[in-house]
Amino acid sequence: MTGKLAVVFGGSGFIGRYVVRELARRGWRVRVGVRRPHLSQFLRPMGAVGQIQLTQVNIRHRPSIAEALKGADAVVNLVGVLYQEGANGFSAVQSAGAASVAQLAAEAGIESLVQLSAIGADEESDSHYARTKGEGECAVLDAVPTATILRPSIVFGQEDKFFNRFATMATSTPITPLPLIGGGKTRFQPVYVDDVADAACAALEAPEAKGRIYELGGPGVYTFRELMEMMLREIGRERALVPLPYPVASMVGFAGQLAGKLPFLEPPLTQDQVKLAKLDNVVNTDGSVGTLADLGIEPQTLESILPAYMEPYRKYGQFSERMA
Repeated sequence: MTGKLAVVFGGSGFIGRYVVRELARRGWRVRVGVRRPHLSQFLRPMGAVGQIQLTQVNIRHRPSIAEALKGADAVVNLVGVLYQEGANGFSAVQSAGAASVAQLAAEAGIESLVQLSAIGADEESDSHYARTKGEGECAVLDAVPTATILRPSIVFGQEDKFFNRFATMATSTPITPLPLIGGGKTRFQPVYVDDVADAACAALEAPEAKGRIYELGGPGVYTFRELMEMMLREIGRERALVPLPYPVASMVGFAGQLAGKLPFLEPPLTQDQVKLAKLDNVVNTDGSVGTLADLGIEPQTLESILPAYMEPYRKYGQFSERMA
């Protein structure tokens, strides 16, 4: 693959930086489309001199997308939002944005495209997030039938916004309880961010991945309660786990959305996230979609990765004694 050019949209995000690094390691030239290139210079040292270039792109601005695609051999679209903020709403980014990338890629004659979606993506979903992810998938496959769709479960890693968020909550005060939406019974299949990056690169390089959908999950399935208990063990903290019935969680989510309208404040919970929490987030095993195994990837376990980046939340950091 040496010498070929891959354009990565959203390459400065949590998952994006790992995809950029893995593409560079495999010999691709990488052009990273981001809204603020001056804040993404940390990506350059992930490759050889000149291997990684940055360009200004707004997923809502089609001319900037078209400019970034010039001369490209492949495209990876990782742009998505966890909550709506100003003009960067679910529909604008995950539905219309994905459609723009795919349509312009098709016009440029690009047949290798990877679209990052999510388990639960469904055009008919009650969740606005999941619905626009589903719309994005359909738009991509309509424009580029050879595109590959990747649907990960919760993605974990050093910069994640799942375990880090709840660990921060658990250490903010000595008595902070952690809420369990719907009792914490929803099941998840966390997947390591490096494995997702490997999957994105493998999807570009494997002919059999063209036109397929893959759901990505790690080797373990856990309830939300079990994930919180694991995180608390790793940081050496004891906190109350308080069941939060869905109606109450929805009201909390509504308040969170209002708070999220304030400048620079990320909502702790939204009503849309409560809707998502009602459904299990695990890989489909009926054979209708591919998995990491089909891409030749053996996923790493949560237990082997989580301890390393939970150290800052322990009372004495890396010097804290750990329970056997």
